[in-house]
Amino acid sequence: MIARQQRLSGWGGVPVESCRVARIASRGPVVEMITTATPADRLIGRGLGRAYGDSALPADGVVADCTGLDRFIAFDSASGLVTCEAGVSFADIIAVFLPRGWFVPTTPGTKFVTVGGAIAADVHGKNHHRVGSFGNFVEWIDLLIADGSIVRCSRHAEPELFFATLGGMGLTGLVLAAAFRLVKVETASLRVRYRKTPDLAATLAAFDAGDAGCQHSVAWIDSLAGGAALGRSVVMQGNPATLAEVPSRGDPLRLAVPWSKAIPFTPPLSLLSPLAVKAFNAAFYGLHADNEKIVNIESFFYPLDAVRHWNRLYGPRGFVQYQAFFPRAESAAGLPRLLEAVVQSGAASFLAVLKSCGAADGGLLSYLEPGHTLALDIPYHPRSVPDLCRRLDRILLDHGGRLYLAKDSLMSAATFRAMYPRMDEFLAVKRRVDPEGRFVSAQARRVGLAS
Repeated sequence: MIARQQRLSGWGGVPVESCRVARIASRGPVVEMITTATPADRLIGRGLGRAYGDSALPADGVVADCTGLDRFIAFDSASGLVTCEAGVSFADIIAVFLPRGWFVPTTPGTKFVTVGGAIAADVHGKNHHRVGSFGNFVEWIDLLIADGSIVRCSRHAEPELFFATLGGMGLTGLVLAAAFRLVKVETASLRVRYRKTPDLAATLAAFDAGDAGCQHSVAWIDSLAGGAALGRSVVMQGNPATLAEVPSRGDPLRLAVPWSKAIPFTPPLSLLSPLAVKAFNAAFYGLHADNEKIVNIESFFYPLDAVRHWNRLYGPRGFVQYQAFFPRAESAAGLPRLLEAVVQSGAASFLAVLKSCGAADGGLLSYLEPGHTLALDIPYHPRSVPDLCRRLDRILLDHGGRLYLAKDSLMSAATFRAMYPRMDEFLAVKRRVDPEGRFVSAQARRVGLAS
């Protein structure tokens, strides 16, 4: 298998590395690559590059580009069980199955993620408070491990390996294929209630009042509002729309084709200055009203997918996404401290999204449990942002919180160990299936999951 030299980064553009990249289109070549490798060779898988930091960048090794593993294998129309290769994207799944009345069970804020990446990051969405993470819907995983063998792991066969692989960021092996359940839908729309809240306490109260009756719940937060307006939000809570609720014009299962633009190049300076973000936030908050609407799946789940390469708006320095989780008992105390620190820093987060969280799914590096998670996009500056993130880390640690590995760019090994109490259980499984440490990323080395 030929590896080509290529400059790569995560979606945030921090850091950027020159990497050797080998594209995988079938099982045979990658199995051969593993079995003929020397003990010193290192490998990490990569899908569509939507992890934000360095979790799909190599540590002195090769990046296995898995997007060529893009074939569907089987589908059971009675149960919704789909079997496919790891490079199939959520966009592919939606294109094939939504017209037939099936949708992904949970989804992050982009459909341009692969199944292998969704398993490695154990992705979650706006319905975590009701259904948990993607791993809850995975039946089995075909995993290529370090000795070149392919192990089919599940809750019943190799369960320790299964739960280490869910959220394990590709460090147990390379996901080649998986089977998981889709969910039945009547339409490609949702019935969504919009509610403006004046501050964080009102936002959390809106979650408490509406989450039990809504499958999907999320709030856009004005990250620049301080003082009495700290945490002012637009809360969006909804359920899948039924046929009776959707206007009878056209196909009710048609995904809306959004107005789409691309950012053709990275500008020399960030276009998302504090002044621009402040103006956008004021307009977004002002234009929303308390009402209920029928909206298409595309605009509710994937608003930023309409702007291809939107990450380029941050300029050549890029940005980091800081996604913080607080346990439910600590949210009311921890979230204000975190938001106040961000407001005082002057960091203008264009994206600030708050979600409710439900039960953990058993993954050894499971990110979420009952509580709330706040995602912030922070323009990167080497002299200020690392210090800001360390201050935010201390707030999280004070309140029993943690950071999401799929978004992380800067977390230290000591911080990671304090946040993830099952780290040693994970490392024990990794040592069993990868005793020489073949599967390593730059992130894994940074946070102490690899040497």
